[in-house]
Amino acid sequence: MPSPSHEDALTSWLASLATQGPERLIGDDAAFLHLPGDWAITTDQQVAGTHFPAGLAPATLAHRAVAINLSDLAAVGARPRYAFLTLAAPVDFAVKPFFRALVTAGRKHGLELAGGDLARSDQLRLSLTLLGQRPARSRWLRRSAARPADLLWLGGTVGESALGQRLLARRARTASGRVAVPKSIAHDRALTQAARAAVRRHLEPTAQLELGYWLGKRRRAAAIDLSDGLALDLTRLCRASGVGAIIERDGLPLPRDGERLAAALGEDMEKLALGGGEDYILLFALPPSLSVPKEFGCTPIGVVTADKRILLRSAGKLRPLKPTGWDHLIPGTARKPR
Repeated sequence: MPSPSHEDALTSWLASLATQGPERLIGDDAAFLHLPGDWAITTDQQVAGTHFPAGLAPATLAHRAVAINLSDLAAVGARPRYAFLTLAAPVDFAVKPFFRALVTAGRKHGLELAGGDLARSDQLRLSLTLLGQRPARSRWLRRSAARPADLLWLGGTVGESALGQRLLARRARTASGRVAVPKSIAHDRALTQAARAAVRRHLEPTAQLELGYWLGKRRRAAAIDLSDGLALDLTRLCRASGVGAIIERDGLPLPRDGERLAAALGEDMEKLALGGGEDYILLFALPPSLSVPKEFGCTPIGVVTADKRILLRSAGKLRPLKPTGWDHLIPGTARKPR
């Protein structure tokens, strides 16, 4: 029998790596799944030089791709089950380290790689599709469930990932798990720590799956994943619910030393917090009678209104909050990584 092709050999190796149960899902022309219950499906495309820096370590790229997609499942309250990956990569791309990291990152959350497609390309790009199941005695989270008088909450800080992206554009680098910051801030210990945290936040986001499960068990909650910017994603949630909102500028949870770091980089922290994007935390609305457990680290930032305007209160004055952020179809709406 002739030796298998390079692609067949890689597929066979990957099937052995990814198999968790008695049945191998990878190896046929399609995966065979038994899917009782209710399911959610999400897909996300990542392109080198647009969504992540060219030359990013394969393992870091794999962890980032999984986390970004898991964040979408968290936003609807789904439990991860299966993944399908389409990967187009240059011939010298380290495929095996990438897949090892991808499978490892998925398994931490019960996610199994079930199939996909491989191709050669001059430009690295990948598309990951995840399937998630609705947990028992839980509801799907939807953007359309917000009601006037609900409180608006954030699952973490905003603007830190955008700071990390700006630092990478200014030649901050990662190697062997360490972050080297630009010389312009290296003399300041607090700024150096803040910069390293920002770069890691940008490259290694964490999906808020447990928060999503908790919200799914409430009698009513609206949620959205913050990927394109707080102002833009809030606008989407309000539009879907037919409501407005008032956001408190002083209530926005910012990263530690974030304002000092932004100033050192010549950036506006408020603009990064409102429109920087890629925070990958949950923005959600709950009835005011419900409180969020402290272990989730959430912060109330405003209130839902019947008036469909979206306003920001700053220094005691209200002003319209423009839906700034990343628009995938409009060039120049956000800075690309370099």
